[in-house]
Amino acid sequence: MAGVDGIAGVDAVSDPSRAGRDPRRASRWAGVVRTPLGLAAVVLTLALLVLAVVAPMLWSADASAVDTDDILAGPSAEHWAGTDNLGRDIVLRTLVATRLSIGLALGATAIAVVVGLVLGTAPLLLGRRAGRAVVAGVNVAVAFPGLLLALFFAVVFGVGATGAVLAVGFAGAPSFARLVQTLVAGVAAHDYVSAARVAGVGELRILVRHVLPNIAEPLIVNATIGAGSALLSFAGLSFLGLGVQAPAYDWGRLLFEGVGSLYVNPAAAFAPGAAVLLAGLALNLLGESAAKAVGVASPGELSVAPRRRRAARATPLPGPAEPDPQADAPDLVLDVRDLHVGFPARDGRVEPVRGVTFAVRRGEAVGIVGESGSGKSLTALAVAQLLDDLADVRAERLDVLGEDLTAPGGESRRHHLGTSLAMVFQDPMSSFNPTTRVGAQLAEVARHHQGMGRREAMDRAVDRLAAVRIDDAERRVRQYPHEFSGGMRQRAMIGMGLMGSPELVIADEPTTALDVTVQQQVLDLLQAIRRADDVALVLISHDVTVVGDVCDRVLVMYAGRVVEDLPATGLTTSARHPYTRALVAAVPTMDTDLDRPLTVIPGRPVDPADVPVGCAYAARCPLASDRCRAEDPPLAGDGTAHRVACWHAGDPIDVDPGGRPLAQVEAT
Repeated sequence: MAGVDGIAGVDAVSDPSRAGRDPRRASRWAGVVRTPLGLAAVVLTLALLVLAVVAPMLWSADASAVDTDDILAGPSAEHWAGTDNLGRDIVLRTLVATRLSIGLALGATAIAVVVGLVLGTAPLLLGRRAGRAVVAGVNVAVAFPGLLLALFFAVVFGVGATGAVLAVGFAGAPSFARLVQTLVAGVAAHDYVSAARVAGVGELRILVRHVLPNIAEPLIVNATIGAGSALLSFAGLSFLGLGVQAPAYDWGRLLFEGVGSLYVNPAAAFAPGAAVLLAGLALNLLGESAAKAVGVASPGELSVAPRRRRAARATPLPGPAEPDPQADAPDLVLDVRDLHVGFPARDGRVEPVRGVTFAVRRGEAVGIVGESGSGKSLTALAVAQLLDDLADVRAERLDVLGEDLTAPGGESRRHHLGTSLAMVFQDPMSSFNPTTRVGAQLAEVARHHQGMGRREAMDRAVDRLAAVRIDDAERRVRQYPHEFSGGMRQRAMIGMGLMGSPELVIADEPTTALDVTVQQQVLDLLQAIRRADDVALVLISHDVTVVGDVCDRVLVMYAGRVVEDLPATGLTTSARHPYTRALVAAVPTMDTDLDRPLTVIPGRPVDPADVPVGCAYAARCPLASDRCRAEDPPLAGDGTAHRVACWHAGDPIDVDPGGRPLAQVEAT
């Protein structure tokens, strides 16, 4: 299957073209360092780290030296910030406290990151029900201020440095977990994750191999910024007496001691306070600079806005469709009968695919056309078993090469689909994991499904790239997806589908975003594959002309239903449904009158959450009658391979003087 353990994956935040070892990244980092902000961040951070290492070695003894003759002295040339109640130099103690303060803050940050990663990835690893409970808990925790959570955990874990580290770490975990949840959800929604699940790849491996590498940059950036917040929180706990305890000391402890002599020597509190300020500033500037280098938004810009879900109405059930005449053929590859795909909604169930029935024979090419939202891609994904757990797929029959996909399946089904079915997705850039070399992604298919070794699988990948007309395949397998052009990526994706021995290829708008020349090359390649191995092809497209040229039969979908099934040769001459005729009329030809406005279909496509009673196309149809608005016509045939769902199939439509249907003319 073109989509096993790594065919797609787009960084949920950053541009995929920056994935891999992009040489431009080094120049971006250098450019950031040259800015005042970046330079200040680097200088302050390096100074802080150097001080944390050398200060205790150089001044620890002097900072602990007690001088009872010089207690609570004011600032002087000998003691720049004065002394404390035991005569110890405050500046030296502030410098020595750098190591403990930074170390504890980084420890708390590490706890926040680890706990946040566990909570943030739980929905992916645990499944929908348990994951939903974790998400709810994180949402509740995020509602509380971080310092309040830190105080709560400090009481729970007890007074002292260990308790304070745990308190600050656990207090920072919810916000980090929320960020991880958002990023993971963005990457996990791509096709390669669904394909990997179908192939039997474990959720943990999906997480480690595909999800985390694509979200690593924003997580590192936000962890760096979070370290500054952890430093301030830890200093606050120590200042309140809940953190580091005497005789140990950090900046918060020194600040607490300095406040006691604030009216006698204000500098005693100023020195540790300034250290906290500068260190926090350094870590935050470092995070902001890193964000500019990798193009990731700062935490304030990464807001998670809940999506509003429209109230759904129960969609009316269409009349039963007649079985496809092809369904009785002995060489049947795909048999779909009464397929429904639904998703849960607030007030019921949205059903974007309603009662789809069709069949595909070996070597046959079937095209599926229709406007956006008509259910074409969902139908294909349901056949390929690539829909997520939220989707409710029901069918009277859903067979691929005799395998009943409606029955419980396991490893045998995954192997069956992985070797017999190839899926070519719409966007070639999103069809590959941007952090993994192309050859490794192709080889993964052979290693997982066919049990090949590493070398044998890579040789197979080179052979398949050469088979889809990619020059210098041995070099190309070592490159990343962003190093391929759009047409090459699309051909490489087709090559991934050919790693097995597919008998059915589903191409979901494979030529979108490609120029005309490359489109033709991709279509020619699909045709060559089909003819060479007698492979069945299902081609989904918006382009009626392309489908008419490439396919043997055409299915026209509207509002989740097949409204017409006809031979491709009769698409422009024998179409009987008003919607099909409107689609054909909307395509300009060499005979189109350039002095007249282009033909359009009036109105808007039907919202799947608000399907009207009766024929869904009635509101846009020039032939609509009261029966059309009250009763949904079934998909019925006339004894031939032509089926249509319309009460007025083939009836003439009034036209304007230019020969176009009046209801399809839009004033300009």
